[in-house]
Amino acid sequence: MRYLMILSCLLAGTLTTSCTGSQDRQGQNGETTADTTMSNTSFSDPHSYANPDEARIQHLDLELTVDFEQKRLLGKSIYTLETASDAEQFILDTRGLEIKSVTIDKSEEPAVWDLGEGNEMMGQPLTIRITSNVKKVTVEYVTGPEADALDWLEPRQTAGGKHPFLYTQSQAILARTWIPLQDGPGIRFTYNAQVTVPREMMAVMSAENPQEKTEDGIYNFEMSQPIPSYLMALAVGDLEFRPIGRRTGIYAEPSMADASVYEFADMEKMLESTEELYGPYRWERYDLIVLPPSFPFGGMENPRLTFATPTILAGDRSLTALVAHELAHSWSGNLVTNANWNDFWLNEGFTVYLERRIMEALYGREYSEMLALLGIQDLRSTVERLMGENPDDTRLKLDLEGRNPDDGLTDVAYEKGYFFLRMLEENTGREKFDNFLKKYFDKFAFEPMTTSYFLAYMKENLLNNDDTLYEQLQVGKWVYGRGLPDNIAEVESQRFAHVESQVEAWKEGEPAGNLDTSGWSSHEWLRFIRQLPHEMSEEQMAELDTSFGFTTSGNSEIQAAWYRTAIRNNYTAAYPALERFLTKIGRRKFLTPLYTEMVATPEGKQRALKIYNQARPSYHSVSTGTIDDVVEWERE
Repeated sequence: MRYLMILSCLLAGTLTTSCTGSQDRQGQNGETTADTTMSNTSFSDPHSYANPDEARIQHLDLELTVDFEQKRLLGKSIYTLETASDAEQFILDTRGLEIKSVTIDKSEEPAVWDLGEGNEMMGQPLTIRITSNVKKVTVEYVTGPEADALDWLEPRQTAGGKHPFLYTQSQAILARTWIPLQDGPGIRFTYNAQVTVPREMMAVMSAENPQEKTEDGIYNFEMSQPIPSYLMALAVGDLEFRPIGRRTGIYAEPSMADASVYEFADMEKMLESTEELYGPYRWERYDLIVLPPSFPFGGMENPRLTFATPTILAGDRSLTALVAHELAHSWSGNLVTNANWNDFWLNEGFTVYLERRIMEALYGREYSEMLALLGIQDLRSTVERLMGENPDDTRLKLDLEGRNPDDGLTDVAYEKGYFFLRMLEENTGREKFDNFLKKYFDKFAFEPMTTSYFLAYMKENLLNNDDTLYEQLQVGKWVYGRGLPDNIAEVESQRFAHVESQVEAWKEGEPAGNLDTSGWSSHEWLRFIRQLPHEMSEEQMAELDTSFGFTTSGNSEIQAAWYRTAIRNNYTAAYPALERFLTKIGRRKFLTPLYTEMVATPEGKQRALKIYNQARPSYHSVSTGTIDDVVEWERE
C-alpha cells in the first residue's frame, strides 16, 4: 500500500529504484547525512496519532451544516480507506470534537471506537476497530465551541456589516478541530463536500468552487487532486465572484470587490510566468478570496483558492508579492509537500525563492532585490533573537517533537531556505537550477518530501554527486547548522541605496519635506522607516509624520513599521491610530512586533493589556496563541 513517504517512482542512476530506507543520520561535526533511498515504513509524524501504514484515507466525502447561531459545524465524514492485510485499527486525529456515531461500510454497522487520552496541543486519537476488509468508515460529529480552526465573525467585524462570516485556518494541525482526519502533511486524499449555509450567503472551499450564490444555500464541491489535511479550507459569507483572467478570479465581500480586482490585476500574468519557469499549473483554477481583517496570516495557500488578508489592499499593487508567494505554493508545498513539520523549510524556502523569481520576471531584478534585502534584514534579526533563545531553531531541518509546529513558522524556514536555494542557483547557474527545479516538481508531484531525500536528490541531479562541491557549498551547515553560513549571498539595491541616502540627508539636517521620495514603492518606504535612528525626539517624529503621513497611511505594512517606531519613541500622537490598528487587524505578522515593543516598558505593558483585552475576541486562535504569551495574558 502507499504510505506517506512512498514516492511513486524512485530515482534512477545511483539512487536505488526499490522503495527501501531513507533516514537522517548524524555525521561528523554534528551534520546530518542522508541515505539515498526511501522507505514506506520509516517515517512517522510527531504531531499526529494516525497509523497510515495500517489504514490510510484515500478519499473523503464530507457533509457540513454551518450553524452561525450556535457557532458550530454539524459534520458527517465518510472515509474511503486503503488498508494493510493485517489492519486492525483506523486512527484519526481529533481535538474538541463531539463524536456522535461511528459506523462501518455501506451497511453502517456500529463500530467499536474509543477517544483516547491526549493533550491540549494534539487533541485525542479517535481509534476505530476495523479489519482489512473494511473500506469505508463514517463518523458523525459536532465541532466544539473553542474549535481553533474556526473563526466566527459577527456582522460588525465584516466589511459589509450585514451578515456574519466564517473561515477556517487548518495549518499546521488545526484541521482536526473541525474534521476528524489523519492530520499530517504527509497523508494526501481527494474529497467531495456538501455544505449547507444560510441562503443569503455563499460557501467556498479549497476545491472546485461556485461563482454565484445558490437559491437554497446548498453548495457541492469536488477536489480531484489529492491534498493533505492542512489544506482543507472553508469560508462562508456574503461573497461575490469577479473574474481576473481565463483561470483566475477574486471572491470578496461586495464592498471590497472593486478594490480587490484592481489590486490583483496581475494574477493571470503571475500564473503564466510561473508556468514558464517551473512547469504546468496542475490545479485548473487559481482564485483568491479576500477575508475580513482578523485573518491571522498574510495568505494561506489553500489549493485553487488562496485565502488572503485585506491588509495587502494598498491601492497601488505594491504588496502583491504575497499573491506571488501563495501562487508559488501551487508548486512548492501543495504539489511537493514537507513530509512533516520538521521539514517545513521545504515548503516555505522554496516558495520564497519562486515568489522572488516571479516578481523578477514581472517587475525586474531591481524590484526582487528590494524584497530580498528586506528579507535578509528580517532573517538576521530573527537569527539573532533565536540564538539567544533556542539556537537549534536557526537550523533549516527542525526537531519540533513535543512542541507546537507553529514554533517553526519563523523567518528561518522562509528566508534562510530562500538564501540556501539562491546560493545553489548562483553556484550552479540559473538555467541549470531552473531545469533541476522543474524536474523536481514534475517527478514528485502530489508526493511528500523529506529534507534528507531532497538533499540526496539534489546532490545527484544538480551537483552530479560531486562530494567536493557539496562540501564547498557548505550544504550541511546550511541545513543542519545553527546561524547563517558565510557564503550567504550579498544583496544590493540601487533603489534602497537612494533611500538610505535620503535618510542620511535627513539625519544631517535636511527637512523631511525636501527629501526625494517621489515614486517610492511600499518597499522603499519600509526601508526608509527601518533605517531611521533607533531613538528620535518628539519633534523629529512629528516632522516625519507631518511630511509623509505615516500615522494615517492606508498601507498596513507602512503603518505597522511606523507604529513600532512610534512606540519605541513614545510618540503619543500615533497612539489612537495604533489602537485602532490593533483592534481591527488580526494578522500575526503585525501584532507580534507591536505588542512586543509595547511590553518592553511597564507603562507600555499596561497599554498593551488594555488594548489586547478589547481586541482579543476578534483575533484568530493562531494569533492569540502567540500574543497571549507576549503580553502574559491571563483569562479574567
